[in-house]
Amino acid sequence: MAPTNTASRRSATRMEKPPDRSHAAFAVFALANLVAAIFAPIQDCDEVFNYWEPTHYLNHGYGLQTWEYSPEYAIRSWTYTGIHSLLIWVGTFFLPFSRPKVVEFYFLRICLALTCALCESKLFSVISRTINPRVAIFFAMALVFSPGMYHAAPAYLPSTFAMYTTMLGFSAFMDWTKGMKTAQGIMWFGLGTTLGWPFAGALVLPFIAEEILLASVTGEIFDGFRRLARGTAGSLIALALQTGIDSFFYKKFTCVPLNIVIYNVFSGGSRGPDIYGVEPWHFYIRNLALNFNVWFFLALAAFPLLLVQHVVLQRVVSKQTLLRSIVFVSPFYLWLTIFTTQPHKEERFMYPAYPALALNAAISLHIILANFGSTDPKHLVSKIPASIKLALVSVPLLLSFDIGMLRTIGTFTAYSAPLSIYNPLHNSGVAQPGDTVCLGKEWYRFPSSFLLPHGVHAKFIKSEFSGLLPGEFSEANVGFGLFPGTWLVPPGMNDENLEDVGKYTDIDHCTFLVDSHLPSALPTALEPDYISDSSRWEQLKCVSFLDASQTRLIGRLLYIPDLPFVPERYRRNWGDYCLLQRKSSGKGVHA
Repeated sequence: MAPTNTASRRSATRMEKPPDRSHAAFAVFALANLVAAIFAPIQDCDEVFNYWEPTHYLNHGYGLQTWEYSPEYAIRSWTYTGIHSLLIWVGTFFLPFSRPKVVEFYFLRICLALTCALCESKLFSVISRTINPRVAIFFAMALVFSPGMYHAAPAYLPSTFAMYTTMLGFSAFMDWTKGMKTAQGIMWFGLGTTLGWPFAGALVLPFIAEEILLASVTGEIFDGFRRLARGTAGSLIALALQTGIDSFFYKKFTCVPLNIVIYNVFSGGSRGPDIYGVEPWHFYIRNLALNFNVWFFLALAAFPLLLVQHVVLQRVVSKQTLLRSIVFVSPFYLWLTIFTTQPHKEERFMYPAYPALALNAAISLHIILANFGSTDPKHLVSKIPASIKLALVSVPLLLSFDIGMLRTIGTFTAYSAPLSIYNPLHNSGVAQPGDTVCLGKEWYRFPSSFLLPHGVHAKFIKSEFSGLLPGEFSEANVGFGLFPGTWLVPPGMNDENLEDVGKYTDIDHCTFLVDSHLPSALPTALEPDYISDSSRWEQLKCVSFLDASQTRLIGRLLYIPDLPFVPERYRRNWGDYCLLQRKSSGKGVHA
């Protein structure tokens, strides 16, 4: 594999312009992402409580508030949330006023999915023009066939936004057809760093290093400095605008990216991200192997294969071409190394590097096929029959596709109940403004207030969980200032995950209750079997939910149909996930 140099690209363009497949690529990416937007369950409660709920507050005047949005800490950006809130308002403005909020929920997910598809197709087009059309096709396959993108593409998370800007930044840095686009690339990465996630800036470092090295070698130091300065200036302007907007909402000077870095890097002891759990060093290896299967291992092989091709096989490429190839594959290794060394690990932390993973995997597969298909008699591989070569290449790719699909379908069928369980509340006469939907042990699977009818509030009841739950944005009418919930300091917040009993409501005040019954989970005093308490609660809707602890590994990871020929030990075991309504004659249950 090697990117063609500028002269040869221009010459090839004059001779024959390659077909533009970007529209077809967009259609494929859009279809895959739209399926995810409609069906994919929300993976992380942080997405709900730190982004969906604040957006709900901006659009509807109430919602759940985490400590991160308290002006005392201010490590979440109202600029990022406000952009999405405005998008919902504009996009649904022309719909009837009686529209259910769930339409807004799926409207935003669809917008995110299509935005991701646009970024994917842009990078696909650049890869096709600057590296090789076959590499672009492999890049698309790695993204479309992988469960990881099924989770990431429609997610309302800063790390997903940083993934979008990573693709646009890569596109700018990789495409030299009309001159170096260093300033544009830095601005995209800068936007992902400021408005998205500050640590996403690490992905731009190999490209900046390349710019500095080339400027030093060619003597064009001034031009290189000018490009870097323009990109940096654009990023600083974006940061200034964000700081101004966030300061307006918090009513004090607030630089959210700086606050995030201080909290994550310089906090310690009983504070900092590690209090929310730590994972072993191999967490991301296992996670990426699960979500990208063979593509992850191909991504790891990209740099060694480049060296083998250049040193051992002695493919003739220019030093500039080899340097560019190394720069292209470096960001994924850098990102994986940085986050593997961090004790606190979460799947969403890998989202910004997913495009880099897919690019590395595509480059590796291209190198393997280019050498595996050799007909040179000097190479031993030329003696392998073509049919065997086809099988050796096709079988792993087909298995990867099958495993990815089974993983995706398995996730949807096992864990989609929280997205559908609230549907009965929208039926006429079931829920009224002022009603409450209570969450106990299932609090972390709540998919946001957008799925509740207007005026119906989510509340928490005490369960075995003993950490800090979200509170509620203030709905006080203070007589001045917009959105007082953004700048009034809420009670009971802390950054040490210490429980605040003020976050709970008495179960007697619950109109509805969401609960689960899994055969493996025994009832406790704080988590009784509400579903079986038919004297006080009526089942409005129950959906099957995977009992993971009673299901073997293969059933947890992949879709296993409940068919007679499947051995019992390999089948998935199920429990119930239910929406309950208090019976009018019930006296309540005290937990």
